[in-house]
Amino acid sequence: MAKKLFVGNLPWATTSEELRSVFEKVGRVETADVIRDKFTGKSRGFGFVEMASEEEAQKAIKELNGSKIGDRAIVVNIARPRR
Repeated sequence: MAKKLFVGNLPWATTSEELRSVFEKVGRVETADVIRDKFTGKSRGFGFVEMASEEEAQKAIKELNGSKIGDRAIVVNIARPRR
């Protein structure tokens, strides 16, 4: 079963394709989306990545949390459901 991860503190210029390529280095990625403002289309500085398995999601958290994309240290953790 796939596991959804929250990825925060992304550089503003990061694309969904770039986000996917970073996470593919640690496992199989089902989806990768950088969240954009619905009015301006600009990045909101965070996104979501869905990994193919729980094990790959945990590996991504362990290896990528605190790593750098561009000049920013990203935050990676399990995505919480919307309330």
